[in-house]
Amino acid sequence: MYNFSFQNPVKLIMGKGTIATLSNEIPKDKSIMITFGGGSVKKNGVYDQVIKALQGYNTVEFWGIEPNPSIETLRKAIALGKEKKVDFLLAVGGGSVIDGTKLISAGLLYDGDAWDMVLTGKPAAGTVPLATVLTLPATGSEMNNGAVISSYEKKEKHAFFANYPVFSILDPEVTFTLPDHQIACGLADTFVHVMEQYMTTPGQSRLMDRWAESILQTLIEIAPKIRENKTDYQLMADFMLSATMALNGFIAMGVSQDWGTHMIGHELTALHGLSHGHTLAIVYPATLRVLKEDKAGKILQYAERVWQISTGSNEERINKAIAKTEEFFRSLGLTTRLNEEQIGEATINEIEKRFAERNVAYGENGKVTAAVARQILESCL
Repeated sequence: MYNFSFQNPVKLIMGKGTIATLSNEIPKDKSIMITFGGGSVKKNGVYDQVIKALQGYNTVEFWGIEPNPSIETLRKAIALGKEKKVDFLLAVGGGSVIDGTKLISAGLLYDGDAWDMVLTGKPAAGTVPLATVLTLPATGSEMNNGAVISSYEKKEKHAFFANYPVFSILDPEVTFTLPDHQIACGLADTFVHVMEQYMTTPGQSRLMDRWAESILQTLIEIAPKIRENKTDYQLMADFMLSATMALNGFIAMGVSQDWGTHMIGHELTALHGLSHGHTLAIVYPATLRVLKEDKAGKILQYAERVWQISTGSNEERINKAIAKTEEFFRSLGLTTRLNEEQIGEATINEIEKRFAERNVAYGENGKVTAAVARQILESCL
C-alpha cells in the first residue's frame, strides 16, 4: 500500500424528503445561485421542493447547463453570478450540472477566462461554497472535488479540480422518473469508476480490493432489477450510494489507479457527443482485451471474486471475465462497439493524434500512449 493523505469533508444527507432540509444547511444571509440543467426538475417535482425549502432566501436561477457542461454556457453563469454578487451555489441535477457548478465556484473568484483554469490542470486557488441536490447517480461529483468541462467550439474535454461540496442531498425518490438510457449510462459510469481504481496491480490492499468488489457485485445484482422496476426505493438507494462511493476517494486509498479508459472516452464525447457512461461501456472491455497481459493477475482475481469464474486455464478465465464485462454493459441496453455508433477510422486517427500531441501516457504503468489508445479503439470497432 502506498502512502496517502485522505480527507473528504462532504456532509451526505440521504433519504426521502431530505430536500426539505436545505434551509437547515445554508446560512440565511447567503446570496444563492441555483444551477439547473434542461428542465426535467420541473417535471419531477424537484424544482418545487427546492424553491419551497429556500423561501426567504435571496436566490437567482441559472438554467441550461448541458450534459458534458460547456465553457461557453458556464461563462454566462459566471458573469451572472458576479453581477448578482453570489456567495453560495446550489447545483440541482446530475454530474454535469454539479461539474459545471464547480467551475462556476472557481470562476466567480477569478478575473480571467475560466477556460484558462481548466487548461492549466491545477486545482482552483479559491472557490465560492457550493452544495448539491443530486438527481442522477453516475459521476460521484456530489462527493468529490473533480469535474470535467467541455469546449464545444474546440471539441475538447478536460478535467478540472475545484473544491468539495459543503453538503449533498440524495433522495432516491427523485430518480424514479429518469429515462432508462440515463440510468444505464449511470450504472456503466459507476462500474467503470470502480474498475479504474481496482483493475491495476494485485496485492496493494486487501481492504480496498474487497470494498471495490462489493460495489461491483452490488451493481451486477441490482442492474437487472432496476430495469424491471426503477421505482423501487431500495434498489435506487443502493444505486445512488454505489455511484457516490465509487468516486469519493474511499476505494482509492493507497492503491494505484488507471483512468486510461476515461481519457479515451472523454475524446469520444468531445468529438461525437456520446454520453460519458456510454463511452466507457464501449471502451472499457477493449481496454481489458488490449492490456490483459499487464493486468492478468487482477483480471483473474476479478474473474473469481466478482463473476465466480474459477475453472479453466488462466487465459480462458481472463477471456471469460472480459466477455462477462461486455455482456453486463449490453444487458443495460448500451452498445459496446464503435461501429454501432457509426464511429470509425477517422475518429481513431484524431484521438491518436491528440494523445501524441499532448505526449500523454495513462494507466497505472503509463502504458496507454497514443499508439495503445489506437489499439484499444481498434479493438472496439
